Amino acid sequence: MALKFEIIAKQGKSRRGRLYTKHGIINTPAFMPVGTCATVKAMMPESVAATGAEILLGNTYHLMLRPGADLVEKMGGLHKFMNWDKPILTDSGGFQVMSLSGLRKISEDGVKFSSHVDGKKFFLSPEESIKIQHKLDSNITMCMDECVKLPASHEQVKKSMEMSMRWAKRSKEAFVDREGYGIFGIQQGGDYEDLRALSAEKLKAIGFDGYAIGGLAVGEGQETMFKVLDYAPGQLPEDKPRYLMGVGRPDDIVGAVLRGVDMFDCVMPTRSGRTSQAFTSRGTINIRNARHREDPRPLEAECDCPLCKNYSRAYIHHLQKCNEVLAVMLLTWHNIRYYQRLMQGLRTSIELSELDKFVADFYTKQAQGDIEEI
Repeated sequence: MALKFEIIAKQGKSRRGRLYTKHGIINTPAFMPVGTCATVKAMMPESVAATGAEILLGNTYHLMLRPGADLVEKMGGLHKFMNWDKPILTDSGGFQVMSLSGLRKISEDGVKFSSHVDGKKFFLSPEESIKIQHKLDSNITMCMDECVKLPASHEQVKKSMEMSMRWAKRSKEAFVDREGYGIFGIQQGGDYEDLRALSAEKLKAIGFDGYAIGGLAVGEGQETMFKVLDYAPGQLPEDKPRYLMGVGRPDDIVGAVLRGVDMFDCVMPTRSGRTSQAFTSRGTINIRNARHREDPRPLEAECDCPLCKNYSRAYIHHLQKCNEVLAVMLLTWHNIRYYQRLMQGLRTSIELSELDKFVADFYTKQAQGDIEEI
């Protein structure tokens, strides 16, 4: 095992930790902006770093199609290719392949699929996924798994989980262990506690540098997700990082940290930046709404991002109405910065044993909503 993880503070189930990689330290709880095609949409890597982000997520499926793992490797790896010198986690590509529906065929060996770009045929096996992620020079490699959309029957989820565990073993065997790099296993089992427990035991027997909780945020709703998170993190090793894949909204993250999760990723802050949505401590704001047209205030007074320090709501509203790309850039920057401020607040409050107060304040402000009076 070549990734070091230490827990430096705890409060209840919540953990404050540090994960050490070749390309730097990741302070947890951590949120990873999504850089699907070796870029966080509408952001320069330097700008992403300025938000406080310490790790990005890259997408194996998209990068294997364009520009191809061989080219990225030739260019010196993903860090050099995209000018990001901090840690990178890559997903296995499995989730995107599974979502292709009619364009793919699953077998024990792997997945045959047609590219959504040009229809070209590909085959992705656990071994090939690990090989691609190695070429990308990912600090954290994810094992290949199958994700079942919920709700699903116990029998269906069990069959899928068991194949994912066989794929996890093959993924681990294909991984090239080296200092500062690691591989995470992915727990499956849907919303069935017995299957989650069985999956966790199989993963622990294989042995990984960290463990992801997969198969959530796939249509089941927050109540079901939290019900699973009440027990799933505790089924995983205490001394390894726990990563909840594809989550999520700010209140999802707060609830998951309270239940013992350390790492998160989601396209929500960047996607929302492209649809006029801004995340703030008082909830989500749609800057296209007419009430912002003559509002001289910043989007959020306590935020230190370039949008909030330098521009009014009226100006961003104007940019959006004109479909100016600057609006997308500034809103995306703000949203990622909001997520990083949230994570910093969670980390600090755990260290100071003030998490209960932080969480109470978070929900109080979210419930109050945006203040409309100018």
